[in-house]
Amino acid sequence: MSAQRWAAMGAGQISRSVVPGRMACEGADVVVVQSRDEAKAAAFASEFGIPASTDSFDEVLADGSIDAIYLATPFATHFDMTRRAIIAGKHVLVEKPIATTAAEVETLFALAAERRVFLMEAMWMKFNPAFLRLTADIRAGRIGDVRSLRASFSLAFGEEGGSRWDPARSGSTLLDQGIYPVTLAHSVLGEPRNIHASGVVRDDDLDLSEHFTLDFDGGRYAHGACGMTEFSDLAASVSGTAGWITLPAPFWATTSLEIHADTAEKIFREPERLDLPKEGNGYVPMAREVTRAISDGLLQHPAHDATATVAVFRTLDAIRTQVRGSRTPAAARGSQSVAAAV
Repeated sequence: MSAQRWAAMGAGQISRSVVPGRMACEGADVVVVQSRDEAKAAAFASEFGIPASTDSFDEVLADGSIDAIYLATPFATHFDMTRRAIIAGKHVLVEKPIATTAAEVETLFALAAERRVFLMEAMWMKFNPAFLRLTADIRAGRIGDVRSLRASFSLAFGEEGGSRWDPARSGSTLLDQGIYPVTLAHSVLGEPRNIHASGVVRDDDLDLSEHFTLDFDGGRYAHGACGMTEFSDLAASVSGTAGWITLPAPFWATTSLEIHADTAEKIFREPERLDLPKEGNGYVPMAREVTRAISDGLLQHPAHDATATVAVFRTLDAIRTQVRGSRTPAAARGSQSVAAAV
């Protein structure tokens, strides 16, 4: 079987991290990179040994030799560009967030199913060895019945500038960073039955931070936070009736686990520490699985399929609605606190 021919959309920092992992996988070749800036696309192609570059998305879509697209443009463009790629008959791997609302995500997966092409959000965390070991130990009952989870992703990004600070392009700490703790909570505990969220939103609707509690059946819960103007502990932990497992910072990209379980000594004094391999920048396991899924004729990957992706976006929608819907009138100072609890 001939290698899949991939096009990389976007020549920014995310592509610089992910595309080498895509290129490292057998059965897939990156044959063109596209950017609105033709010189930037050409420089990217030269640096990474990609045969061609272009500034035209339409040109890539019209190329019948291109099998699949990796999309890493500002996420405000994801829905429209993914929709167009699907209509053109391309398989698509989209950087997170795949879209901005659950309704948009449902639309994209329905269209991909109709056109018989593969579609996945590039939630690389779910393919990394540490995450896979975490979920395996949970299923095996290593920490007993899981009762709670905590995870946060807050970083102070410094001076304003670029798409991060523009809500019309890709501004949203919830969609950019909060998606990770929400996805982790869903992966471990399922979809919450109640959501309580608070946050800080600028008067142009750019959310700067959120913190939230997700309630699940039986009194289980998850605490999460995200932010772009402050730091938080970037570790995560999953706790149960027989111990807990910590994912050291940054939890979404960690290569190690601390397992507090099995004996009192291991729980309190000497937890087991596992150091797991990292391939390249950490994106190779996801790229390999996507290549395999497309070769096998799958339209979704079972590790992060439409059902899981839409469910996460329902939670993100609810958090955003609570935070933005309860804005206080104090805010002409440029940012403001808002809070809601349901």
